[in-house]
Amino acid sequence: MSSELIFILGFVVFIVLMLAIDLGLFSKSDKPVSLKQAGIMSAVWIALALVFYALLLRYGHLLHHVNSFAALQQINADNFHDLKLDSHDFAGSLQRYRKNLGLEFISGYVVEYALSVDNIFVMVLIFTAFAVEPKYYHKVLLWGIIGAVVMRFVFIFVGSALIIKFHWILYLFGAFLIYTGAMMFINRNKEEKIDPENHPVVKFASRYFAVFPKFQGGKFFVKIDSKRLITPLFLVLLIIEVTDLVFAVDSIPAIFSVTKDPYIVFFSNIFAILGLRSMFFLLVNVIDKFHYLKTGLALLLTFIGLKMLVGEYGEKIGLTTFTSLLIILLILATSIVASLVFPKKEVAG
Repeated sequence: MSSELIFILGFVVFIVLMLAIDLGLFSKSDKPVSLKQAGIMSAVWIALALVFYALLLRYGHLLHHVNSFAALQQINADNFHDLKLDSHDFAGSLQRYRKNLGLEFISGYVVEYALSVDNIFVMVLIFTAFAVEPKYYHKVLLWGIIGAVVMRFVFIFVGSALIIKFHWILYLFGAFLIYTGAMMFINRNKEEKIDPENHPVVKFASRYFAVFPKFQGGKFFVKIDSKRLITPLFLVLLIIEVTDLVFAVDSIPAIFSVTKDPYIVFFSNIFAILGLRSMFFLLVNVIDKFHYLKTGLALLLTFIGLKMLVGEYGEKIGLTTFTSLLIILLILATSIVASLVFPKKEVAG
């Protein structure tokens, strides 16, 4: 068995184990997740991401079974790393490769984690519109994340295959991200609303499935007269899955601006998604206070789109992975600080 396969299988086992622990510890009792629990879990997920970063710095070459300078050159070319490698210094070149791999992972993780905040805005709207009891939030989000992991896996590796075959598709991604960023900025102050009765997912489900009209506690399905019906809670889960699918169209191209290595895109994406649930409970009651965050995310998407459009010329003008990470962190930090320093004015009613 190659080191590459062991690395990937180990990561998959890790995901399954963490989800199983989460499902076993927190989903048996229908109790709202406390701020303390959310804070601890958020810290745990961030710590695990940093541990994985350290793992890449030490053993990143095992990810693609790089055991010779020729293999390193091939991986460097295949994943568009554009690293300056020295054939007379394999150890030094390998260290440079691992360091770059770790930096790409952290950059992609920060981008995905930041864009997940916009997802939280919508999740809050969904739960509120459907009048879901807070004690059932964690169950819906957990199963939503499991579905998101599967969908992201498909999206990422299909996207990677397309980029390898049609490199020009990166320019389409870049243009799309600039458009998305511009639209997010234009609509940043627009009040979003969700109509539970006329939502497309609700209409679709009502047409093809038997839907029970009332919530049945934390159940997704209910049996009436030997007939299996889906509950409104399952409709909420479906809507969250579709919402994540829509957000993936933005976030995955964004990470491809940081790295073209499909494994690093997948790892950074999954770590951010797994930490999304705890971050939701951490921010659910204060998310409205960060009113400049939408502006920050709009600028973030625009910057990433521009970076994709300039392509290889970005490195020549100093737009390295490290520089990009600093700019991303600066945009996010500025939007958060501005939200706290200049709080949103309350409209007199």
